[in-house]
Amino acid sequence: MSSRTSPVARQIAIRRAVPRDAKRLTRLVRGSGAYAGMYASAVEGYRVGPDYIEAHRSFVAVGGEEDGGRVLGFYSLILAPPELDLLFVADEAQGRGIGRLLVAHMQSEARAAGIDRVKVVSHLPAEDFYHRVGAVRTGTALANPPAVPWDRPEFEFRISPVSPE
Repeated sequence: MSSRTSPVARQIAIRRAVPRDAKRLTRLVRGSGAYAGMYASAVEGYRVGPDYIEAHRSFVAVGGEEDGGRVLGFYSLILAPPELDLLFVADEAQGRGIGRLLVAHMQSEARAAGIDRVKVVSHLPAEDFYHRVGAVRTGTALANPPAVPWDRPEFEFRISPVSPE
């Protein structure tokens, strides 16, 4: 590994999610502190099923020894139309750069699939995160009661092509 690799990147492995991860990912979504209080209805009863994992490009960030090899976050990329459908980092793992690693991995996957733009309908508390990782605000997704009774910011990642060397 290069000396420029962050300590977080050395400790976190990103792998393809497998159906047996479904319960773990569901717990991560439902237990997210970002969806406490007024936002709880959006994840109440939400389920990441084995069928969802098999149908989409879903990847998990797995912690190193100090994290007991636990899943610390995940994302799902839908290819048609291109959308970052889910991105979650465990509350206790936030602030360590895991979300940024997952976004970089998603961009690499999108690039490899020939995609140049990936849409994101964000959760309001995640808006600043998406700005920080380079997403561009493109609009607003209107409320969809009863599950999501509030408007949400829409973003887009613009995926640069692989540069020839």
